[in-house]
Amino acid sequence: MGQVVNRDELAKLADKLRAEGKKIVATNGCFDLLHVGHVRILQASKKLGDVLIVGLNSDQSTKRLKGPERPINSENDRAEILTSLSCIDYVSIFEEDTAVEFLKAAKPHIYVKGSDYQQGTLPEAPIVESLGGRIELVQLVPGKSTTSIVEKMRTERI
Repeated sequence: MGQVVNRDELAKLADKLRAEGKKIVATNGCFDLLHVGHVRILQASKKLGDVLIVGLNSDQSTKRLKGPERPINSENDRAEILTSLSCIDYVSIFEEDTAVEFLKAAKPHIYVKGSDYQQGTLPEAPIVESLGGRIELVQLVPGKSTTSIVEKMRTERI
């Protein structure tokens, strides 16, 4: 079972893990309604290294990014759900709209995003590269997104 850590704890943890020679993999997102697409990306991320650290957008950050009706689940609930997945070692909630500050603390060797992103347009790319890390894009599961689930709930009144 994973553990939720704050940014200060995360920075110390990352230094310790690096000193132990562990390969740190990081990814981030809102993970509002966890679905198979999320799970597959998280599992693929874990396979790339020794430790998987997930940055979780806070409630306020999710609201700014996804709209006033989101998140559906609170940041604490989302963090608890994520830490219950065997592939996740640590979760750290962040307030910003990008993962730049989270990544400064996590110091990943590999930063993973879904294939709907492009390396050249990621605002996090410069910080990952400045830490000597690299970016990996993982293939998305077609048709699986929180937005599509929410839309289906609205239109089909599930």
